[in-house]
Amino acid sequence: MPAEIRIKPVATRRDRNIFVRLPWQIYSNDPNWVPPLLMDMHNTLNPKKNALLRLGPYCFMLAFKGDKPVGRIGVGLDERLNKAKQRKSGYMTLFESVEDYPTARALFDAGLAWLREKEAEEVTGPQSPSNGDDYRGLLIKGFDSPPVLLNSYNPRYYPQFFEQYGFEKDFDRYAYYYDLTNGLPERLQKGVEAVRRRYNFRVRPINLRALRREMLIIKDIVERSMPDWPDMIPPSMEEIEAEAMKLKQLAQPELVLFIESSEGEPIGLSIALPDYNQVLAHLNGRLFPFGIIKFFWYKRRIKGTRLFVLFVTPEWRKRGVSAALYYYTMLHAYRLGYTFGEGSTIHEFNKAMNLDARKAGGELYKIYRVYKKKL
Repeated sequence: MPAEIRIKPVATRRDRNIFVRLPWQIYSNDPNWVPPLLMDMHNTLNPKKNALLRLGPYCFMLAFKGDKPVGRIGVGLDERLNKAKQRKSGYMTLFESVEDYPTARALFDAGLAWLREKEAEEVTGPQSPSNGDDYRGLLIKGFDSPPVLLNSYNPRYYPQFFEQYGFEKDFDRYAYYYDLTNGLPERLQKGVEAVRRRYNFRVRPINLRALRREMLIIKDIVERSMPDWPDMIPPSMEEIEAEAMKLKQLAQPELVLFIESSEGEPIGLSIALPDYNQVLAHLNGRLFPFGIIKFFWYKRRIKGTRLFVLFVTPEWRKRGVSAALYYYTMLHAYRLGYTFGEGSTIHEFNKAMNLDARKAGGELYKIYRVYKKKL
């Protein structure tokens, strides 16, 4: 007889270790999977290190067949987001399963039952486990290459499992590819030069020595610029500080840009990072004792970068500010020796931003889907 599927909440250090290490079993034969740092994933499960887990109840669960772990899931409620959106929504995150639908079904059953007990009326996901830009959505297009930094990756059978269970598409998120091997599009360069002369704005890199001041500027731009998206609200200062501390060690100032008006008012922001997934692919989840040597060795060989934040204040839209942020990010990346860039991820309903991404020379090459289900 087949072993019965058993669902167990993550409660002990051993459980957490199993939860964190499970992907090594799922992706053992997949050359495009990039192992995360074990330390980072343990921090994600720790409410002292993860601000999202302090915003509402949460539960991580494991699936077993006999003594063998075969799947995992995280569920929770972001009470701050729910209050802002006036809803009772739960989120799902960090789902993994062997290629066995009954296992996935058992995980969905347990996760959704937990959310119903918390009086959630719907569930969406996969969502970020940290309220960041990581692990949002299931990959449904673009399985032929590894994910760029912070983006999702999953087996091809996951969307089938979600849809078989009754999840429906909420929306898709797009990733655009930029080939920098032959320089920048001349048309983009001329267009940006023209709008800079017309509107007299200036571009500057972040000053990491005055990071507190820069974080306040970031918060101001995001609060003035963020549209009414269903899955996001402007981050709190605590969340900005937490992300900034993580990214400070990875950032190159030339790739984190502010645009200011001639009067010095901040009107635009973009953040790009080198694609450290090209380093993580060689570390197998560990920095110590020898991974740190590999980190610095492969860091010098990173060939790509990911632009994952871009905001323009409403009164400065349609004035070329977005195009300027694309252009100067690509220009600096090209001068630093990068051969490609990714702009991601953009909600499919953000028509203006998708148009800007295409006008900057982007090719839509990966799509991530966020699902929803009524409870």
